[in-house]
Amino acid sequence: MHSKKNWRIPLFIFFEGARSMFNLDDLGREIARIALPAALALTADPIASLIDTVFIGQIGPVELAAMGVSIALFNQVSRIAIFPLVSVTTSFVAEEDTITKAIQDTNDFEILEKGSSNLDGENKFLIPQKVKIEQQKKQIPSASSALIIGGVLGFIQSAFLILAAKPLLSFMGVKSDSKMSYPAQQYLKLRSLGAPAVLLSLAMQGVFRGFKDTKTPLYATVAGDITNIILDPIFIFVFKLGVRGAAISHVISQYLISLILFWRLKEQVDLIPPNLKYLQFGRFLKNGFLLLTRVIAVTFCVTLAASMAARLGSTQMAAFQVCLQLWLATSLLADGLSVAGQAILASALARKDYTSATVTVSRVLQLGLVLGLFLAAFLGIGLHFGARLFTDDVDVIHLIGVGIPFVSATQPINALAFVFDGVNFGASDFAYSAYSMVTVAIFSIVFLIIFSSSKGYVGIWIALTIYMCLRAFTGFWRIGTGTGPWTFLRR
Repeated sequence: MHSKKNWRIPLFIFFEGARSMFNLDDLGREIARIALPAALALTADPIASLIDTVFIGQIGPVELAAMGVSIALFNQVSRIAIFPLVSVTTSFVAEEDTITKAIQDTNDFEILEKGSSNLDGENKFLIPQKVKIEQQKKQIPSASSALIIGGVLGFIQSAFLILAAKPLLSFMGVKSDSKMSYPAQQYLKLRSLGAPAVLLSLAMQGVFRGFKDTKTPLYATVAGDITNIILDPIFIFVFKLGVRGAAISHVISQYLISLILFWRLKEQVDLIPPNLKYLQFGRFLKNGFLLLTRVIAVTFCVTLAASMAARLGSTQMAAFQVCLQLWLATSLLADGLSVAGQAILASALARKDYTSATVTVSRVLQLGLVLGLFLAAFLGIGLHFGARLFTDDVDVIHLIGVGIPFVSATQPINALAFVFDGVNFGASDFAYSAYSMVTVAIFSIVFLIIFSSSKGYVGIWIALTIYMCLRAFTGFWRIGTGTGPWTFLRR
């Protein structure tokens, strides 16, 4: 039985080195080098969707609401596949790359079958026997696996959304007799053609993150989104395609991003697998399934919230769409810290360097809280003046104003929740992440049903606030108690 002193130590990780959180030491520079490009890349796509929203908002509130429902549906379905794929890929690639470098540094050309404690002692991966120091391309099994899985999932998602567009939108509250039905179906079906590119590009981003290279995904994403911004007004207004034009320009940009990333990745990694055993689909599927369960829980909560907003009417849905996009876009800035924490922590644990792991967790959590406080102040002020950028409809602007306090006040909570996710994934604590999120989702769904029925639009935001608080609490509890892979914090 552990002493009281030992049980207090894990909690101290949230306060350790707080005075030096902004120091540009080796760790500070590494976090900045990974987090800043990752944050910019993560927010680029929501920003592109916001720009789509600005252009479509000039057409009318019905089209704006229709696109809002379609984007919410597409994003949530995409997250079911994207999140497990990217998270698992980042952790596995970081570990494989770290140990491969160690083998090369010691001139060890033997097969590595070493597992680590944070994956229940299982054999994590095999490095091919013929690893040569002079070899330019890296041998990373998870990179090949991620591309194959991403491509297959992308085609499945595309077919599913195109064939089931009408019933899915009906579930979201857009009935066949609604004015939103036709434009929503048009946008969703066309944008779904880009699903294979989205899944492949995100899989490749996971590989680059594992290499601690977030600049390459940033450059590719910016190139794609600039293309989207240029094509939007051309397709929407010049060619008079409306919501179809917004979808087409977005799809073109996604394929451009995917091509750029593939071109860069094939220069660094040998992507042709020598055999099926090399791919280790079982390892991916085992941990991916756990995160799939987690993402389904997250997706259902957010999708249910969007569905309830749509059922209130096009005005409420239009306002909810604007607030939700801003809520997600700004919160994803914290995901940059999450990516940095995950990659650095996975490498440290692969080396069994628990001191570096502890310092990394402390630093990214503290920076996450500070970032959340900054975003809260920025949005609280900026949204009051920027609502008219999205629409001229007085009723929609009023409801956006109602949502502003929730969007801004939840930023510190959101930031911590995202960073907790990253460090838990870096420790390969996928099982706890899955089971805890299912529990959070069950409570959150109950709150959504109760508050939306009694308080309408405001009730939805109250329930979403509770949902994010519960997410942050589960991360705090796991690390704060020093359980699971975090037992080293009690030593």
